[in-house]
Amino acid sequence: MYSCEFRDLGRIRYSDAFALQRELVSERKSGAIPDQLLIVEHPHVTPLGRNATGEYLLTGREQLERAGIELLETDRGGDVTYHGPGQIVGYPILDLKQWRRDVGHYVRALEQVLIHTLSTFGLTGVREPGMTGVWVDGAKVAAIGVHLSRWVTSHGFALNLDTDLSYFRHIVPCGLSRPVTSLRELGCTATRAEMVEAVTNNFGSVFEREMVEPILSVRTS
Repeated sequence: MYSCEFRDLGRIRYSDAFALQRELVSERKSGAIPDQLLIVEHPHVTPLGRNATGEYLLTGREQLERAGIELLETDRGGDVTYHGPGQIVGYPILDLKQWRRDVGHYVRALEQVLIHTLSTFGLTGVREPGMTGVWVDGAKVAAIGVHLSRWVTSHGFALNLDTDLSYFRHIVPCGLSRPVTSLRELGCTATRAEMVEAVTNNFGSVFEREMVEPILSVRTS
């Protein structure tokens, strides 16, 4: 079984996490490190995917800045999304050549990690036909957006734990006019630490990886 190093980096800026992912992707391509799973939380930020046209951004840059929301461009797939306090954001750096060279299957596997995690706490998460992410009772609780380079992955998923959902009013999340929800809104009382542990364990199970903590810490700036 291949190993996967996991780190909970806590709250860091999106731009710092983006730079770190690029560094780790380069190291993973060269075989210098094993697969990685970074767990983070971001200050308020609205990342634009590489396919974003601005159509689904409902608030201008100046208004976003006044609301304390950073607007950034990124290279992940998809359109516009929101990250902020109360989310559990996961960035897997996986070499799919050692797993399965299938982008669609990879996205479905990330969804399965989150569906299993919700089940751990008594919630039923489902897929919606033709969409990505995980849904509960018709509302989206987790978003997914990924990037691949030579079969090495970056970006990943965002699970709303106790997120302030009012921040989603500035966007049409992923271009879908559908409601969003959080685990707190759904009645889940799990702590962040409990949810991170469940996500990590389920990630290892779905991707058949031994999840290990690295001996050395990783740079975040």
